[in-house]
Amino acid sequence: MARTIQSLERAAAVLRLLAGGERRLGLSDIASSIGLAKGTTHGLLRTLQQEGFVEQDPHSGKYQLGAELLRLGNSYLDVHELRARALVWTDDLARSSGESAYLGVLHQQGVLIVHHVFRPDDSRQVLEVGAMQPLHSTALGKVLAAFDPVAHNEALETGFEAITERTVTEPADFEALLDDVRARGWASDVGETWEGVASVAAPILDRRKVPVGAVGITGAEERMLGPEGLHQRLVAAVRDCARSVSRDLGAGRF
Repeated sequence: MARTIQSLERAAAVLRLLAGGERRLGLSDIASSIGLAKGTTHGLLRTLQQEGFVEQDPHSGKYQLGAELLRLGNSYLDVHELRARALVWTDDLARSSGESAYLGVLHQQGVLIVHHVFRPDDSRQVLEVGAMQPLHSTALGKVLAAFDPVAHNEALETGFEAITERTVTEPADFEALLDDVRARGWASDVGETWEGVASVAAPILDRRKVPVGAVGITGAEERMLGPEGLHQRLVAAVRDCARSVSRDLGAGRF
C-alpha cells in the first residue's frame, strides 16, 4: 500500500474540523480535537492561512475556513451546473447569431473554455473546450475582470502582453475599458486577440448575483461588424443568452 503524506493528512483534518461544528475555533480547541501539540497545529494553521484556506479573526484570534477554499469548492459545483444550464441556451445563441458560441470561467489567471458550440455552417472547425484565453484582451476575459474582483486582480497580476497592435497594454486604459464594460453590461474584442476576429460577451450570474462565468460569440470582423461597430442584434443575442442562463441558475430578473 502506498504511504500517505502525514502533513497533508493533518491539514485535511484541520479543514474537516473547521468545516463542521462551530464556525470559529481557537488554537487549543483545534489542537486537542485532532490530537496534536499546539506548536504543530499552529504551524499547520499558519501554512493554510498563507494559502488562503484558513482565516484568523483579528479580534478573537480564532480560525475559520478561508475564502480560497470556499471559492475552489464553489467553482467545481458552479462549472458543472453552469455548463448543464447553458447547453440549450448556447445552442440557441449559435443558431440565432450564426457564429461560434463559447462559455468561459476564471481559471489560473485566464479564461477556461468549458463549452463550445460550432458556428452553424459547413466550415471545418476545431473544438476548443479546455483551451485557455487571456483575461486582458478577450471579450470573455474582460467581462470576468469587470464583474469578478478575483479575476480583476489576476488580470492585473498577469500583466498586459501585446498580442496584436490593438491589444490594450496600459493598466489605466484597461481600467477605463472595464468601467465601460460595467456600465453597458457587455464586453467586446475587435482584433485585440486574433487579427480579423471580433467577439462579444456578457456575464452569467448565480443565485447570489455573483458572476460565475461569461458567454459570448466569436466570428470574422466582416460578419460581426457594421459601419457603426458591432451589430447590435448580436450584442442583444449574447445578453439575452446570459440573462437566460443566469435565471436558470437562480439569479432572477436583472
